[in-house]
Amino acid sequence: MSKRNWFVVTSARIYSSHIGSLIGLAALTSVLLVAGCGKKKQETEIKIGQSMPYSGPASAYGVIGKTEAAYFKMINDKGGIGGHKLNLISLDDGYAPPKAVEQVRKLVEHDEVAFIFGSVGTATNTAVQSYLNEKKVPQLFIATGADKWADPSNHPWTMGWQPSYRVEAKIYARYLLQEKPAAKVCVLYQNDDFGKDYLTGLHDGFGDQFDKLVIKTASYEVTDPTVDSQVVTLQAAGCDTLVTAATPKFAAGTIRKVFDIGWKPFHLLSNVAVSLTSVLKPAGLDKSTGVITGAYLKDPSDPTLANDPSMNDYRAFMKQYLPDLDANDVNSLYGYAVSGTLVQVLTQCGADLSRANIMKQAASMAKLSVPVAVPGIELNTSATDFRPFSQMQLARFNGTSFERFGNVLSAD
Repeated sequence: MSKRNWFVVTSARIYSSHIGSLIGLAALTSVLLVAGCGKKKQETEIKIGQSMPYSGPASAYGVIGKTEAAYFKMINDKGGIGGHKLNLISLDDGYAPPKAVEQVRKLVEHDEVAFIFGSVGTATNTAVQSYLNEKKVPQLFIATGADKWADPSNHPWTMGWQPSYRVEAKIYARYLLQEKPAAKVCVLYQNDDFGKDYLTGLHDGFGDQFDKLVIKTASYEVTDPTVDSQVVTLQAAGCDTLVTAATPKFAAGTIRKVFDIGWKPFHLLSNVAVSLTSVLKPAGLDKSTGVITGAYLKDPSDPTLANDPSMNDYRAFMKQYLPDLDANDVNSLYGYAVSGTLVQVLTQCGADLSRANIMKQAASMAKLSVPVAVPGIELNTSATDFRPFSQMQLARFNGTSFERFGNVLSAD
């Protein structure tokens, strides 16, 4: 074995500069479309590529890739799809766009993957979007809620999965207009497309009330050591409501600083930064109590779901395939849920596993029930609608788990 650090989760290979263990993973489908040649060749597997931050400032999301690889092993252990196997090749990009470009080009041109699945990060996915669309390689169910992924006219080979950040922020704004119409809102956001989508969504939701309600904004860079100074500045502005659009490291830092300076705002936190494992526990469960987010998946730490059949299936999966990971981590639940959607797409493909048909089937899901989704929330796509999820229900952290409240909300 070469000395480069890598690990394989059943036949799926996950490469990382920081991970040096070899696990095994078999794979999933039938016909591999060889990239760049236009010909089909019979294979016993379909290669799927992925770029994932196993290192760097967003490494907390690395558990998503591990969970997805384990999910495919579970499917393969049950016979795969039509007897075919799936091979996930997941490479570490360190949450750095230049590295993501390097890794994705390797996946497409060297490993000859059929499509890219579930890559994490707005900036990293943006860096490869044009390349993949020019190559007509599906960039499917990427793990970022940037609203621009829902643009089938200009980028017909790219689709997200989770509710977009813009949709999430619009839902928050509409809730505040109804329940806290006199709110004094501050916004802390990551200075990139991810964070700016929240500002756009707040503009959408507040409309002509935006300048009246949003009295201060502050941004941070992913290279910043902390967001302490930004939090102090926002508190000094006199806000009673804080919207935080941050990734896990900075979300945890925000929660801690807000608590430590005695600030008690109505705190709305990005759905991608509410992991019990990587955010709330590091920040302090007592300090995290009261944080509110928009939920579209069930909370694995919710004790009221102890007998929920879909959550019991998830917990059994985690116990068997990922016993060393925390089953209460929402990032694992996310990986489990989005992998199930991919399996549905590949099943719909039947014998035609061409790139074009994979994309067609991804855009042909109507009222799909995702077992671990919040009740009342369904997944829908069409040739003109690349937003699989567009509903959420607000949930408040009670010190142990998130309690959902109110109705299922839509940005439509």
